[in-house]
Amino acid sequence: MGGSDIIPGVSGGTMAFITGIYGRLVNAIASVRPRSLLHILRGDVSSFKKDVLAIDPLFLITLLAGIGTAALLMSRMILHILEGYPAEAFGLFLGLIVASSVLIAVQVKSRNTLAILFVGGGFLIGYLIGDLPTGSFDHSLLMIFITGMVALCAMILPGISGAYLTLILGQYEYLLQAIRDVSLPEILTFIAGGVVGILLFSRILRYLLDRYTAAVLAFLTGLMLGSTRVLIERIEEAGGFSPGAVAACVAGVLLIGGIEYLRKEKREHRLKKRD
Repeated sequence: MGGSDIIPGVSGGTMAFITGIYGRLVNAIASVRPRSLLHILRGDVSSFKKDVLAIDPLFLITLLAGIGTAALLMSRMILHILEGYPAEAFGLFLGLIVASSVLIAVQVKSRNTLAILFVGGGFLIGYLIGDLPTGSFDHSLLMIFITGMVALCAMILPGISGAYLTLILGQYEYLLQAIRDVSLPEILTFIAGGVVGILLFSRILRYLLDRYTAAVLAFLTGLMLGSTRVLIERIEEAGGFSPGAVAACVAGVLLIGGIEYLRKEKREHRLKKRD
């Protein structure tokens, strides 16, 4: 899951489903409650202990350790690829994002005018983000905190890559360097933002997904497609769509296709076991 979380376009949530831990992960996140801190302030240790056990602490610690290990191991490799083969790297990301967008669009059951408007609205916002001049997003701790809030909430959204959101917000390479160098201020700020984001927004996102699934998925489809402008511009800056960049783009599409195939196989296997 950590390996996929660090690659723009690959959803960590999808990998969690394939490996069979998605339900446990969602339940653990849903069990996190800010009120638990009030138990400590009141000296109610037993209630606090009960809340901690409810979030499946051993599971979360083990998972986070695996994600952190993958991030440390892969950050150097991805930075090397970005520095040596930028067009191919962003070509791969483009293929991953386009294929992921298509998979999200397939989940939109409604084809009415409202769904089309949400796709258009998402596309416009994504496209306008790409219109922002380079350097619009600084690397202050506040910006990193906000990025963490947005990126880590993506784990409960179907098919959305948190790493891609950090790329859109202009923090991807900077955070990779921070992980490689084990720069604790940036890393801890990003994690803190993620924790706050999950506490504040996870239930809102789950509510929207449960009641307005088609609208949310349509908006996400448009957002991802519109924001591919960022990747296309990065490819052009790195020398354009060379044969290598095109091949990498195709490889990205095939990779998402393979992941989706595994996901469906896993789901069918579970259904057969139930029967």
